[in-house]
Amino acid sequence: MRMLLTLACRDQPGIVGSVGSFLAERHCNILESAQFGDIGTGRFMMRVLFERLPGATSLQELRADFAPLASRFAMSWHVDEADRRPRVLIMVSRQDHCLNDLLYRHKVGALAIDPVAVVSNHRDPEPVARHYGVDFFHMPVTPEQKRAAEDELLALIESTGTELVVLARYMQILTNETCTALEGRAINIHHSFLPSFKGARPYHQAHERGVKLIGATAHYVTPDLDEGPIIDQQVTRVTHAMSPEQLAAAGRDVECLALANAVRYHAERRVFLDGNKTVVFA
Repeated sequence: MRMLLTLACRDQPGIVGSVGSFLAERHCNILESAQFGDIGTGRFMMRVLFERLPGATSLQELRADFAPLASRFAMSWHVDEADRRPRVLIMVSRQDHCLNDLLYRHKVGALAIDPVAVVSNHRDPEPVARHYGVDFFHMPVTPEQKRAAEDELLALIESTGTELVVLARYMQILTNETCTALEGRAINIHHSFLPSFKGARPYHQAHERGVKLIGATAHYVTPDLDEGPIIDQQVTRVTHAMSPEQLAAAGRDVECLALANAVRYHAERRVFLDGNKTVVFA
């Protein structure tokens, strides 16, 4: 059985050797290992994919045995089956291209997630959710009942055992309280024109300025709007001959790709928070 160990701690001598010896002594074979020590923050991060050989320690015993080693280095850590799929709730407004892309990738086996629900403040995306057999929840949001809607959302996250929330072009701003409750387990996508082209019709604004590159940024959600730690970014070249509608079409493509990459990296436990940034073992 393939297992996955992830850890983060203060950078110090002996971590890699200790982890390797620990696994070898318990009849485990390392298949893939990635590590990074950030000189600026002094943090060390490591992701180890390994297999349990005949006679290897069980998962429960591995966890119990690793705890003293983790304590010695003051690690935050996790070990689990490598193929375990996180339960994902997807939020979307009217534009459903990212929703459709994520669910299609899941359907064909390109994205190892377990979609448990689609939530929207509009009914437009309901047919897409139903097509892929995912439960749809309509949660309208008005200024008067925004708090109640987010309480309903948090209750749904709890009841479905959601591990990751994906804002796939969800156009409502979450309150600081909800952002804090979902810290490290909510991903958003936005066009990279921010902050140059804020507000309505960003692709029209970009067209008027004659941009040559357009792109998208996927990042973790924080109370600071669109300023959370970046997980993935994608760009594509455009020309003066393209209309605003063509720019928007190209933008949808890069939004889908950046968001899918970010969700996959998170699902495969390749992303480590490192202050206001991330380390991604892609």
